[in-house]
Amino acid sequence: MTDTVISSKSKEVVIGFERPFVVIGERINPTGRKRLAEEMKNGDYSRVEADAVAQVAAGAHILDVNAGIPLADEAGILAESVRLVQAVTDVPLCIDSSIVAALEAGLAAYEGKALLNSVTGEEERLEAVLPLVKKYGCAVIAISNDDNGISEDINVRFDVAKKIVERARDHGIPVSDIVVDPLVMPIGAINSAGRQVMELVHRLRTELKVNTTAGASNLSFGLPNRNGLNTAFIGMAIASGMTSAITNPLHAEIMQSIRGANVVMGNDPECAAWIANYREPSAAGEGQRGRRGNRRRRRG
Repeated sequence: MTDTVISSKSKEVVIGFERPFVVIGERINPTGRKRLAEEMKNGDYSRVEADAVAQVAAGAHILDVNAGIPLADEAGILAESVRLVQAVTDVPLCIDSSIVAALEAGLAAYEGKALLNSVTGEEERLEAVLPLVKKYGCAVIAISNDDNGISEDINVRFDVAKKIVERARDHGIPVSDIVVDPLVMPIGAINSAGRQVMELVHRLRTELKVNTTAGASNLSFGLPNRNGLNTAFIGMAIASGMTSAITNPLHAEIMQSIRGANVVMGNDPECAAWIANYREPSAAGEGQRGRRGNRRRRRG
């Protein structure tokens, strides 16, 4: 059993094999969001703050914060975004960038133990990112591609993940601080992509003993009714052993699938979270009011 502990200055979230699935909110990312990108570039973080609050209210346990804006000061924008998000929410953050200097800027601004997104099996990336992980004592997402790119062979992707885990160990980073992304491929292009991920997640859990995550919406890229596919996929991924995902908690059907899978997998004791989210309070409230009203009338 492997537990990956992520924390803010006041809240701890644990990603683990026998724990409820962890939702990493994906919305604070300017990629594909032109208005958000322009606002962040111009120093307007109001939408960032609003997205942070909304995602936590919808059920996100961790928030991914990305500032990948072309021709902008990504390091400065990411650090400021991290500070502002921490000011309006208490959940831990996933600091996300392809630029190492931006990752370090985000880590330096962060209070707590962050999740870093990400390291790959590429030699240059390994030698740049793993020392940061050790220096700041954070956890890191390990993406299963290397200098040869992304393989369609899950055995190759498993070997890349194993390499990253071993190299991390060389830097004094425990396996519990590695969360592997097995890479979800578009199922419209690769018909076996879903089955591949399920098989790979199982191997990563049983052989490497690592927690896993994924950009869940990648599966449906290019297809209609993406939410329908993403909802089906995420429940099946949880059943296969995946322990977290970067997804959009504002989609109610996604959150329902996750909460339902937690119940089915025995990771929602006494169905408490399910009941808290889906019980209809109005009927119970009316019943209570009715009984109180009857008692008042009898007293009169």
